[in-house]
Amino acid sequence: MATFPSIEPSYGLTKTSAPKNRTVQFADGYEHRILFGLASHQNPETYNLAWNNITETDSDVIEGFLRSRANDNESFTYSPPSEGFTKTGTYSQSGTTVTITITDHGVAINDVLTIDYTSGSAVDGTFVVASVTSENVFTVVAAASATNTGDVSITLASAKKFVCESWQKRIDVPNRSTITATFRQVFEA
Repeated sequence: MATFPSIEPSYGLTKTSAPKNRTVQFADGYEHRILFGLASHQNPETYNLAWNNITETDSDVIEGFLRSRANDNESFTYSPPSEGFTKTGTYSQSGTTVTITITDHGVAINDVLTIDYTSGSAVDGTFVVASVTSENVFTVVAAASATNTGDVSITLASAKKFVCESWQKRIDVPNRSTITATFRQVFEA
């Protein structure tokens, strides 16, 4: 899978989320919302990006990359600016439930985290957030049952898979360009 070139977009980007669900409303006013598809794929993101006043060389790299993806009809990996993070806190494990406490953790159910247990004997790895108890506490499920406590470091990666269905290139002055593009998140194996 191709990775988008490491040319940072200009700030002022727009991120749009559009959760996929179905709503059924009954005559008495009761409303029921149903997930449409896999829970981890319920909130695809769309980014409207711009690379303003970049060199013609950088704009050719971006445009060549996007043209190649249009020709091979493949998605690509991209890390949106300021999306991922690493935070530290504490954990306690009882059975297979690991409760992690981090001030303002910022994670949501079904987020995929890389967890490094920096003390204690819990096993590091990649975990899916099982529940969010509060803005400071969430849980994951360990592969093996144990009783542990210690310090932890979590990383939410920002790299996701995207497609770009259209882009524009504008040349305002010699050897400088502006490219605007819309990246739509896709969920592929």
